[in-house]
Amino acid sequence: MLRVNVESASGIPKKKIGNPDPITTIVFRGEKKKTKAINNELNPVWNEVLEFDLKGSSLDASAFIDVVVKDYETIGKHKFIGSATISLRDLATGQLKSLPSKNVGTCLKYNCPTVCSAASPLLVIVQIRVRVLEGRQLPGNNIKPVVKVNVCGHTQRTRIRRGNNPVFDEMFFYNINMLPSALLDESICIRVYDSFSLRADSLMGEFKVYLNVLKIITRPGHAIMRKWLLLSDPDDSSSVARGYLKVSIIIMGTGDEPPSEKREISGEQDDIESNLLVPTGVTLRWATLSLKVYRAEDMPQMDDAFVQMVKQVFGGEGDRKNLVDPYLEVSFAGKKLCSKIIEKNANPEWNQIINLQVKFPSMCESIKLTVFDWDRLTKDDAVGTTFLNLSKISSSGGEMDGNFNKLCFAVSNTSSEVGFLPAFGPCYVNLYGSPREFTGLPDPYEELNFGKGEGVAYRGRVLVELSTELDGKIDKNVDNISSDDILVVQKYQRRRKYSMCAVFHSACMLQEPGEPIQFEVSIGNYGNKLDSTCKPLASTTQYSFAVFDGNHYYYLPWADTKPVVIVTSYWEDISHRLDTVNVLLFIAERLESHLSSLKTAILAKVSETRLADMWLKLIDQFIEDLDSFQLPVLEGHPNVTTLDLQMKTLRDAAIDSIKQTAKHIREEATDIKATVSDIEDWLDRIKQLAEEPQNSMPDVIIWMLRGEKRVAFARVPANQILYSSVSEQSCGKHCGRTQTIFMQYPMDKNKGVKIPVQLRVSMWLGLSADEKKFNSFSEGNFSVYAEMYENQAQVFGKWGTTGLVGRHKFSDVTGKVKLKQERFMPPRGWEWEGDWFVDPERCLLTEADAGHTEFTDEVFQNETRFPGGEWKPAAEPYTDVNGEKAQSPGEFECPPGWTWEDDWSFDSNRAVDEKGWEYGVTIPPDDKPKSWVAAEKMYHVHRRKRLVRPRKKTSNKTATAERRDPGEGWEYSSLIGWKFHRKERSSDTFRRRRWRRKMVPSDCIGASAIFRLEGALGVDVDETSKTDAAKLFGANTPTVSCYFSRSYTYHLRVYVYQARNLCAMDKDSFSDPYAHVSFLHVSKTTEVKRATLNPTWDQTLIFEDIEIYGDPQTIARNPPDVVLELYDSDQVGKDEPMGRCTCPPLVKLNPSVDVSPKLLWFPVTKKGRNAGDVLVAAELLLKDKDGDLPLTPPRHREKLYMVPQGIRPVVQLTAIEVNHPAPLTFSINSFHTLYRTRQDQPNPKLPAVVHFSTLLPKEDMYTPPITLKVIDHRPFGRKPVVGQCTIDCLEEFRCDPYRINTDVCMSARDVVIDIEKRPIMKTEEETVDWWSKFYASVGEQEKCGPYLKKGYDTLQVYNGELEHVAQFQGLTDFCSTFKLKRGKTEDEEEDPSVVGEFKGSFKIYPLPDDPGVPAPPRQFTELPESGPKECLVRIYIVRCINLQPKDTNGLCDPYIKITLGKKTLDDRDHYKPNTLNPEFGRMFELSCFLPQDKDLKIAVYDYDLLSSDDKVGETVIDLENRLLSRFRSCCGLPQTYSVSGINQWRDQLKPSQILQNLARMRGVPPPHIEGDGNSLSFSGRQYNLQDFGTANTVIHSHLGPARERLALHVLRNEGLVPEHVETRTLCSTHQPNLSQGQIQMWVDIFPKSFGLPGPPCDITPRKAKKINYNVSHLDKISPCFPRWMPGMEEDKQKTDVHYRSLDGDGNFNWRFIFGFDYLPAEQLCVVSRKDHFWNLDKTEFRIPPKLTIQIWDNDKFSLDDYLGSIELDLLNLIPPAKTPEKCSLKMLPGMMNSKRPPPNSLFSQKSVRGWWPCAIQMDGKHVGKVEMTLEIVEEKEMEERPAGKGRDEPNMNPKLDLPNRPDTSFFWFTNPCKTMKFIVWRRFRWIFIGVVLLLLVILFLGILFYSLPNYISMKIVKPFS
Repeated sequence: MLRVNVESASGIPKKKIGNPDPITTIVFRGEKKKTKAINNELNPVWNEVLEFDLKGSSLDASAFIDVVVKDYETIGKHKFIGSATISLRDLATGQLKSLPSKNVGTCLKYNCPTVCSAASPLLVIVQIRVRVLEGRQLPGNNIKPVVKVNVCGHTQRTRIRRGNNPVFDEMFFYNINMLPSALLDESICIRVYDSFSLRADSLMGEFKVYLNVLKIITRPGHAIMRKWLLLSDPDDSSSVARGYLKVSIIIMGTGDEPPSEKREISGEQDDIESNLLVPTGVTLRWATLSLKVYRAEDMPQMDDAFVQMVKQVFGGEGDRKNLVDPYLEVSFAGKKLCSKIIEKNANPEWNQIINLQVKFPSMCESIKLTVFDWDRLTKDDAVGTTFLNLSKISSSGGEMDGNFNKLCFAVSNTSSEVGFLPAFGPCYVNLYGSPREFTGLPDPYEELNFGKGEGVAYRGRVLVELSTELDGKIDKNVDNISSDDILVVQKYQRRRKYSMCAVFHSACMLQEPGEPIQFEVSIGNYGNKLDSTCKPLASTTQYSFAVFDGNHYYYLPWADTKPVVIVTSYWEDISHRLDTVNVLLFIAERLESHLSSLKTAILAKVSETRLADMWLKLIDQFIEDLDSFQLPVLEGHPNVTTLDLQMKTLRDAAIDSIKQTAKHIREEATDIKATVSDIEDWLDRIKQLAEEPQNSMPDVIIWMLRGEKRVAFARVPANQILYSSVSEQSCGKHCGRTQTIFMQYPMDKNKGVKIPVQLRVSMWLGLSADEKKFNSFSEGNFSVYAEMYENQAQVFGKWGTTGLVGRHKFSDVTGKVKLKQERFMPPRGWEWEGDWFVDPERCLLTEADAGHTEFTDEVFQNETRFPGGEWKPAAEPYTDVNGEKAQSPGEFECPPGWTWEDDWSFDSNRAVDEKGWEYGVTIPPDDKPKSWVAAEKMYHVHRRKRLVRPRKKTSNKTATAERRDPGEGWEYSSLIGWKFHRKERSSDTFRRRRWRRKMVPSDCIGASAIFRLEGALGVDVDETSKTDAAKLFGANTPTVSCYFSRSYTYHLRVYVYQARNLCAMDKDSFSDPYAHVSFLHVSKTTEVKRATLNPTWDQTLIFEDIEIYGDPQTIARNPPDVVLELYDSDQVGKDEPMGRCTCPPLVKLNPSVDVSPKLLWFPVTKKGRNAGDVLVAAELLLKDKDGDLPLTPPRHREKLYMVPQGIRPVVQLTAIEVNHPAPLTFSINSFHTLYRTRQDQPNPKLPAVVHFSTLLPKEDMYTPPITLKVIDHRPFGRKPVVGQCTIDCLEEFRCDPYRINTDVCMSARDVVIDIEKRPIMKTEEETVDWWSKFYASVGEQEKCGPYLKKGYDTLQVYNGELEHVAQFQGLTDFCSTFKLKRGKTEDEEEDPSVVGEFKGSFKIYPLPDDPGVPAPPRQFTELPESGPKECLVRIYIVRCINLQPKDTNGLCDPYIKITLGKKTLDDRDHYKPNTLNPEFGRMFELSCFLPQDKDLKIAVYDYDLLSSDDKVGETVIDLENRLLSRFRSCCGLPQTYSVSGINQWRDQLKPSQILQNLARMRGVPPPHIEGDGNSLSFSGRQYNLQDFGTANTVIHSHLGPARERLALHVLRNEGLVPEHVETRTLCSTHQPNLSQGQIQMWVDIFPKSFGLPGPPCDITPRKAKKINYNVSHLDKISPCFPRWMPGMEEDKQKTDVHYRSLDGDGNFNWRFIFGFDYLPAEQLCVVSRKDHFWNLDKTEFRIPPKLTIQIWDNDKFSLDDYLGSIELDLLNLIPPAKTPEKCSLKMLPGMMNSKRPPPNSLFSQKSVRGWWPCAIQMDGKHVGKVEMTLEIVEEKEMEERPAGKGRDEPNMNPKLDLPNRPDTSFFWFTNPCKTMKFIVWRRFRWIFIGVVLLLLVILFLGILFYSLPNYISMKIVKPFS
């Protein structure tokens, strides 16, 4: 199943009057589906899901869908707005499960089978879910963190939390609608703020995740689950971590299932470092992308030339070619940098280096380069855009595994030798966009210049070089390049001359005639005839008028003279790159051809031997190609870049790897079909290797011009036509070979529904040095002529030059460029041959009968009269339709090659009277009436009669006299224009004739001489100085033709057999298809087949005598394709196109060779996507004089031939059985078998079996589809088709009729029912509940308690719908379901709407050819019961997961609403307030009748008090499938048979009865049970109870009897549905297939005829236990002490204040009591509170139990000072210290302490006492210690042991005495000594002691120095001696 979600669009352009009514169509494989129309809206939101059934076939790599947006019109055709095509390659390869597609507003999901923008910008839609779980180590003290999540401009925030490790656990949903290009640059920005702070520095940290899809899509489930984000400072990339945040990010496309998220049991113990979010296996590193921008060239004119014209008027020199002011903008990953602006220069030299600093691996894939034209006043215009795709210019070294396009870079120096960083050039990159011609009007193709869509013209080129440096620092973003680098790059700009020749062989399939047509071929600026910067070249063909082909199309009648164009140009020689590309493409093309043949052989089921031969040939040829075709060497080329060397290494290594794999597979493969995917992988890898990023040679562009207007274009890559002298394989695949090109309109809104023209053109491009090699490729004889036209006008009956207004006597074909004979000089190397001669241009003559095989000549007979008089011949009795004089009927001659079919007669099929006259009145000054009527009146004065005579063409030969005009070669026209004819008429006023003069090369060097034709011929130099005509209309250049002397006659037969899966184009769901079959210049049309999508024409179209010029061997090697264009025939209005397909004919140069073409399916494409298939073959036979053609095929009727035997499929008699509801019509298309069943009930449901036989092809590939029609029988015999369905793949319905069929549904007749009274058993009070069983089943064992230890059984929890579980086959095993559709309503883009379903099954098997052999047995023998069945349905709703928020607070109030048939159950009273993950635990019971009430709808609504309730989403279950499936999904089988307890048996039937029914259904003997019930035999096997290990009756007493337990174990081995809970996705009508959340539930269905069911399960949710939490403080160190539990901040409590503590110790004896609800099974607290006072309901939170303690210093007059805190997790409680001395910071988590005891849970300990440390965040220093007793008290115990808060009564358990605080109050004035003691002495005592000691020392020294002189003198004098 492919599911497409059409979400919305924006920016739809306005209409002239009012706004459009947009409607969207999605087209896939020819199937179309539409949305509803949105009235009057520029930004419509559809939110609709469209599903496409893959019908059992998987997607292939070429699959795609088309998206079309139109403006809905009630009357008339819807108007096209825009369209886009999306490739499904990534889905098909299985790399992605859902696809957020590029450039379009859709996302896709694809389930393997069992499951861009154009004119308007279409959007990508994704849903992004961000779940913020918790923070860790956030910086700051006493912070209140809040997280803000910004996604694409939308911001949401969490609730405010407290602390450094907050728990948020909140989820945000973002539905993003955005252009893909804009989405690439968006990011998810997650910022953490401190809500306390009002300052600018409140941002604590941020993390950005870029929204590039590769980042998350490559992860499982497209999600980042429970990863830690490293927060950093956005302004300082080198700063340290700013904390961690744990998040989950999920990116979902439409239809995606969100991955399940399991909470880790380990809680806080998880390792942050190992779970940080970084790309897998890579570290992010800074890298600098340095882009050197040297110069640009060939910039087109972008500004108005008014100033230049003024200069010219005043004699100055105007310079138009430099009217552009270019600068280059470089953008990557959201960063944009620009070069400098260079004014008025079309070839600017910037010479600047642009540095982009990014982190690698980057999530952005390409660097965008856009050249802008700077404008002073208006916004800058884009000149052109190109992209450097990093995946193509870098490599991770992982390409050997096939991931060539994976965007990842080798960022380590030790990477493999194949990996390399992004590098490019120096090399030119080409710009493409809108046509170069400047007009002052708005450019309709301006979007092309921004890189949106395929550019239609060359817009210049830029020389750039890219290099990458890791970990580099940049000084400037934009800097100038050094002069040395500019010199180095000179060698990369060396030019060589290239020559190109294109020979146009045919131009056909033109849709309409009109002005003459010319083709222009250009490469770069060279050859663009409207560009004056290059030399004029012979780059355009001669003008030609289109001729009717006699059937449907027009063609250009070039006959034996084919136009040739020559373009010489100058480019860098990059042959070393393009040769490599061509060699790789040659290998890939040959491999693709062999692979296609192998696939066809597998489809046609050829013999194993033949298949093995083909496979071996493929592998051997492939290995030989890889061995023999070596890639060109790079040595000797001067302009080799770094990237060239890296790519050479990469390609060599990849090819070697592929070669080794191929050899390995050749040796070891056993299954050929299994290797096809490997071969496809090789093919993809070689095509990827062939992509050349440095291709500086521009594409060749072919333009079709009508008159002087560019109409259609085609781009041909230069490498495809490039000649190489290295080897034959190095030449382009179309070099010198004729190729077919379908041209296209620029920015074609209809995506190629109409072809402008089909060209057959032969092109050759090569170096001038290799020109002579062209001679071997050329066919025919080249002739070169100079030509000019002589013009004359008729004035007063005389021809002359006087009346030529705006024309010259001699001019070019346009008449606007003045030429002179004497100015004609042959180009260098050429000389004249002969003189000027008159040569009329036959291609420009417009004869009315050209191309027709039948024609009607007409002439009008005119009569006049006076009013009331007699009618007489008029002055001009015979005129044409315009009243101009014409020949009389007698003067008409039958042209040569024609014969008259009848005589002249009047035309009566008009508004005329019975004699053919029509009447009118002349009103002066006119001399003829303006209008005509059929009835004659008295006042009519003029009448006329149209005379006609038909003639028919008999041969293509015209008289030789007619070939050469007998006159003077004049061509006549009534007006100066393009319409010329040969014979002069009275109304002609202008005539001209062509003069030609032949030129020959002066040295005979063969055909290559034509490359020397450069420059204009004969232009009057004086004239060009006065006018710009040459620049406007192109110069006069030589005319080159290729003349073929001989033509060959061919005979073509096209065998159109049938088509399938065509588009429904009519309201009745069908079409009336026919095909125009075109081959070169001839076409034929098949007959119309009415009211079918699978028409069988069985028609041979015979084309006699097709004249083709050229060598038959060349035609045989490369034949023109047969093109089929399918149309829907409409009785009223224009026939609508249904698509196109091409088929190569089998060419037989010898018709007698007995080789028959084989019918093959060819895909029909419409607007670039599949629109069905056509079974067709064609053969082209060369006719010689006596050659025998094959026999004429048998006829349906005259001129309608059948497909002959030998080509048409071989058929055999086949039986088809259908088990179906009536009434239906079955049509086996192409074999005209119709089977009808009739039922008169209005809603028939009675099963019926239809058996009929028909002729079907023996080969499966030719088997036609089955069409089912539901026909309504209405009054008056009307039988409209009310619905139809086409079944393509009949393979799954084929069967062997002699094999025993076991596919019978469960609800068949004769069910064994044994109704008995059930004993009513009293169930004991269990310590476990149903939720224990549920949590045990999902692996959350911490929540299930002792459930598993008791030996109870678990159930199966499916992560998706039961229908999506692979082993249950979608519960459609008993039949298939097909969507019945009703077709188009208004126009072709309307989609068939599904009007119902057909449930039924088919069996197809061959019947014996011999009528005497008995027919095989019927397949459908035993059928489900026919009547409606009354059933009891029990719906169990367990819980919802991740619902989409519906309220402004980001939550919703969900409740359940159930609809079954006409019954509705509304559970609004039991809504769950403010939650996205509600646990409902509800069971609903309903009665219904199946199959009438088969659809059970379970919806989740959001409760709103005042407004109407919003639907969140719904899911629908088909109960009929559940009841009838042979997997018995009506009631799941538990693991054990229990007769009591929570697992009590709840089914109606016992296991033994179910086993008997199973045996009867499968056609095996009933089970035999031994007497004691411990042994049982079933289906040939013996089972014993002990074998199942179920001797566990001792474990619990609820088990039932042994026989039933054994029967149950046997049943559980038979693949039946077990007891289960399924997870269903909720979808909304507003956003279908975009998940709105999930619901876990199950359904039991009990037919009431089977008796009473067992008791229902009790799944009521658990109730939380009330618990009180006591904290008693005995001794602390803080004067103020608040505390709380997270989530209960409003219940925070604080102690009293210990004032003026003298020593920092605080004594409190204080008790805190916190009451909370606790879930022991989940170890979480349940908190309910209102977010705001105006909220109606409380919001429930589940948070881990934590206690936060803070220390504050109480201040009277200022803010309190925060001193420190500790946070205690009660589940992992830090063990306290027994004494304050042992209490330190080492006890805290994260500190290095090997001796720390492990944490314990307070809930298990119940009570704990001790000392805990407190710390402050800034420096983590130790602040103090807290002594506490923590105690957990349950509610019952609290009643028995009451206690009051603080020291309030009852002050007990334990009793708290008043704290021991000092009696004396602590005041300066009353107790100064005590103040000194506690404040001064305690704090400064060591300073006091130090000062005293210092004073003593100083005193001692002072006394010493004072007394020292006296002492010394006394010592010397010794007075006392």
